[in-house]
Amino acid sequence: MAKRIFIILTIIALAIPTRGFSQAVSSNSEGKGQAASSQIADTNAVSSNNDKQKKTKKKTVKSNKVSFETFDMNYAKALKFYENGQYLSAARLFEELYPLSLGTPVADTLLFLFADCYYKNRDFELAAFHFKDYARHYPGTDKAEEAHFMCVKSVFEISPVYSVDQSSTLYAIDEMDLFIKTYPYSPHVEECNQMLDVLREKLAQKDFEIAKLYYNTDHYQAAQIAVKNFLKEYPNSKYAHEAVYILVKNNHEYARKSVASKKKERYQACVDAYKIMQAQYPNSGYYMDAKKLADDALNQINKIKNQNNNQ
Repeated sequence: MAKRIFIILTIIALAIPTRGFSQAVSSNSEGKGQAASSQIADTNAVSSNNDKQKKTKKKTVKSNKVSFETFDMNYAKALKFYENGQYLSAARLFEELYPLSLGTPVADTLLFLFADCYYKNRDFELAAFHFKDYARHYPGTDKAEEAHFMCVKSVFEISPVYSVDQSSTLYAIDEMDLFIKTYPYSPHVEECNQMLDVLREKLAQKDFEIAKLYYNTDHYQAAQIAVKNFLKEYPNSKYAHEAVYILVKNNHEYARKSVASKKKERYQACVDAYKIMQAQYPNSGYYMDAKKLADDALNQINKIKNQNNNQ
């Protein structure tokens, strides 16, 4: 009996620590679970907070976009860019603002400043296009004359060197003629005339160089035609007196290389060219050289006449 009681007490003693260990393990597991749940909750809170910040940032970005609601703010910003010489930044804003301004009192000012941004940034093709657009859409405004003149200045800058195609130069001349006809009493007319002189001289130089090329490559008849057309088109050009001298040289050389039956009339053409020099450009630096060729041409003509008389 005593033995049985001892065994029962031993079993009870062993059971007590086991139960304590299980409770400790259970308590520890519950603590870890609570910590993990707390960490997950913190992570979700941070994520939620980041999402809110992103949404707030997106709303802020959207509010800066050009719209009717932000028009005044962006217009002031564009003007500040313009005043600080940041013309490309200003142009980008003006371009977005202009369609929203149509029908308002600031529409014409926006377009003018937009065009002027390109001019100040030396993008003369776009400047000419938008100033022309302004003059077409707002002909009755205070800036209409100025816009047309700025278009003229822009196309003047586009005109290339004389040696290439001169379509842009011809277009610029047409625009200047149109401006002078539209605003004959404008204070810009004198400057327009000065630009016209430069452009016409450029065209004259191109035609002069073509005539000279014909002479230098022994295309004598083509040179005659080219010089005569040049003198008819540009009689007051700074190249005119040299063009006449080229004609004298061209005709003398052409006569010298001609067959006998053609020499007399071609030497006479040399003398006739010299008479143009004598009448219109007596102070030319080429005058004396032209005179020597003409004197030789007269001598050759007299020789031909004597030979014909002796036959």
